[in-house]
Amino acid sequence: MKHTHWDEWYHFLGTQLLDIGELSELIFRLLFNTLILFLVVHFLYAKSSKRKEFYFSYLAVGSITFLLCFLLSSVKLELGFALGLFAIFGIIRYRTDTIPIKDMTYLFIIIGISVINALSNKMVSFAELFLTNLAIVGGLWFLEYRLRKNREDSLTIVYEQIENIHTDKQEQLMEDLKKRTGLNITRFSIESINFLRDTAEITIFFKQ
Repeated sequence: MKHTHWDEWYHFLGTQLLDIGELSELIFRLLFNTLILFLVVHFLYAKSSKRKEFYFSYLAVGSITFLLCFLLSSVKLELGFALGLFAIFGIIRYRTDTIPIKDMTYLFIIIGISVINALSNKMVSFAELFLTNLAIVGGLWFLEYRLRKNREDSLTIVYEQIENIHTDKQEQLMEDLKKRTGLNITRFSIESINFLRDTAEITIFFKQ
């Protein structure tokens, strides 16, 4: 019969050329994952961090991780593969600089979100998946904008008024630091003193 093997039109070299259901799911999940990543990177990370160089990297790593996991979701993945994936990205270092702890945390979150959105099976409804992502974004927002109100930022400076580096002049030193920096300094820590150059390295702690 002419149309007995009609489905062969949809296969090439043993591989199916088109699966409307799988393609639709891929597009939906990819768009949803990209939206969540954009919310986390743009509205949480970029707004709170002074480092913007990881903006592109987070979106790229998140998208690639999602596609990698989604396209391999039909393959039997063992626990070692999943742990290895996190380990590979977890030890990433750029040759020019070491990734700070907070940026590494965001990298882990980006990878985790992408893995969750890609590997959640048919037993997980889209409502559950949406609430999971919403909980992650909401938790990050709470940590960034609510708890940070009581968080101190720090800055290390080189101070040249060496005569103020004395136990009897702590108040004068504090006032001078506030006047010079214009910051709401709560405390400071003297890291080192160089009497040859008449300078001191001081870490100041302040609230914005």
